[in-house]
Amino acid sequence: MKKIKTEQIRNIGIMAHIDAGKTTVTERVLYYTGRSYKLGEVHDGEAVMDWMVDEQERGITITSAVTTCHWKDNQIQIIDTPGHVDFTIEVERSLRVLDGAIGVFCAVGGVEPQSETVWRQADKYHVPRIAFVNKMDRVGADYLNTIQMMRDRLHARPLLLQIPVGIEEHFKGVVDLIQMQQILWDNEGLGAAYTLSDIPEDMRAEAESYRDKLIETLSDHDDTIMEAYLAEEPVSNTDLMAAIRKATIDLKLVPVFCGSALKNKGIQPLLDAIGNYLPSPLDVPPAHGVHPETGEPVSFEPKDGAPLSALIFKVSMIEGRKLSFARVYSGKLKVGDDVYNPVLKRKEKLARILNMHANKRERVEEAGVGSIVGVVGLKDSSTGDTLCNAAHPILLERMEFYEPVISIAVEPKTVTDQDKLQSVLEKFVSEDPTLKVRIDEDTGQTLLSGMGELHLEIIISRMLREFNTLVNVGKPQVVYRETIAKISTATASFERDIAGQKHFAEVSLKMIPLDRGSGSSFRSEVTAEQIPDMYIPSIKKGVMDLFESGTLMGYPVVDVEAVLVGGSFKETLGSDLGYTVCSSMAAREALEAGEPFLLEPIMNVEIFVPDAFMGEVIGDLNSRGGKVESINPKAGIQTIHASVALSRMFGYSTSIRSATQGRGTFTMQFSHFDKAAAKKNH
Repeated sequence: MKKIKTEQIRNIGIMAHIDAGKTTVTERVLYYTGRSYKLGEVHDGEAVMDWMVDEQERGITITSAVTTCHWKDNQIQIIDTPGHVDFTIEVERSLRVLDGAIGVFCAVGGVEPQSETVWRQADKYHVPRIAFVNKMDRVGADYLNTIQMMRDRLHARPLLLQIPVGIEEHFKGVVDLIQMQQILWDNEGLGAAYTLSDIPEDMRAEAESYRDKLIETLSDHDDTIMEAYLAEEPVSNTDLMAAIRKATIDLKLVPVFCGSALKNKGIQPLLDAIGNYLPSPLDVPPAHGVHPETGEPVSFEPKDGAPLSALIFKVSMIEGRKLSFARVYSGKLKVGDDVYNPVLKRKEKLARILNMHANKRERVEEAGVGSIVGVVGLKDSSTGDTLCNAAHPILLERMEFYEPVISIAVEPKTVTDQDKLQSVLEKFVSEDPTLKVRIDEDTGQTLLSGMGELHLEIIISRMLREFNTLVNVGKPQVVYRETIAKISTATASFERDIAGQKHFAEVSLKMIPLDRGSGSSFRSEVTAEQIPDMYIPSIKKGVMDLFESGTLMGYPVVDVEAVLVGGSFKETLGSDLGYTVCSSMAAREALEAGEPFLLEPIMNVEIFVPDAFMGEVIGDLNSRGGKVESINPKAGIQTIHASVALSRMFGYSTSIRSATQGRGTFTMQFSHFDKAAAKKNH
């Protein structure tokens, strides 16, 4: 196999709202690039990228799958990401390592809620995008309306490079506004054959008008095109494509294409566009990080000869073995090499490097700049860790993870399951940073917390399928937070003989309530004469440990600042243990005096409901204490935006189905924490 140059690599993600057709788009890409020999369909449970049993049964993508294929001179590495809001973390960590992305939109639904979420995530990581308007053959398809929604909802600047030939069941091809040609797909076969021809007379005027708009838009971003446009001279296709590429990579414009993946129309021009307009690893800024010891900024050029920098963006437990997915930013990963993890401050050995194709893999000896590979042998490294050379250390920016909002109690069904449960849960937690496990001290129950009911459902299903572990599951519970209503102070002293040694400590703390969303923090106002500086970290540890499980019901404490305002110290009797225990006692007392109360997660809910059922749905929302923010009508469907406490949303999918004869749908995602209503069923 001939060596691919770095400038020929395209690392892309395919992202969209659930059901917009992104897995189908990926399947077509794999088929036309020769990576697959038959077309896998999501509705048949045969999609290559949806390889987990749960994905095949439910017809949705749960984990992001990685694959590599070739089109013309380019190597395309694709990550197919989930569209369901419960698996947002999979999208987030994929976007962190991608150079470009394709946003897939449904021509009927337009820009849907999860499309907005993933678009914002791509904005956060400055990922250049192209858009593909899918399902052009469906009843109600509206290309121009979808593009207008991109402007209104995503604040994007779409650049039309194609217009459709026919619409709904008459959709048969596109007009390419760069080459000014008509592309028609053959209805026979699997869409591999298409014909290029002149634009029909009845579409020529429309096509020329759109091409003029295209040149006018580009003239704002490119001097060569500006000069030609003002002088009314023709613009060469080469100049047009160079200008589109630059504006796309600079995040100024989003090229738009259209088609119907299920009917095998529109994929080849999209593949060309990936090579023409999305960046290679050399077109994006070098990976920036800091020196792990000094904190000084460090960055390495994206060259194979530069020092190594790679980021682990995902850890997967496949058949019980740990597989780490890494993106190489500079240098090379080689089998048998020792790599340095600056987070753990130790070296790990690379046992194997694998090129991934969904759940199939092929061994390689090394991976250079821009590669996205699976690595076996990293025992302790986890998601978000950096791999580098000990002689040239770099710590790449870590990822932020979402806090879970819902939990369930799980208990083993048999003694055999009891032995396995803890290690199985550890494997899931190392794989998914949004999953948390804790033991409730009062009841001894194991509590599993995640991003939503579906998220936890799938973990329980995988426990049985992959690890043969049977569990009883309690009803879902909301993960609350605790905070205080007023400023409070408390002083505690600790004097005790432990193992023949006397310990003494005295600590005074003030607790100050903060604005919602501030988190929790600690600062000291004492002098070294009152308490030596060496004990301040121990005091902070005692306070922060207590904040992890508050005084009211054992939930984490947020939006509170703990201030060390006083205390005392006795020569020879001071100890880290004494100050840690003492500060924990003072913190507990101060929190109890600060009128603690619960905060509950409030969810943003978007409900799609036919006009006829509006009354029932609004009535149901009001009964749940929901607050309707806005109602937007659209072609017989009303979109209701509301905020509702998560505790009132359990079982909502059943309610909305019965209220709308199965025609209503909704999506829900965490918004913020707010004061819990007085009446709670704990």
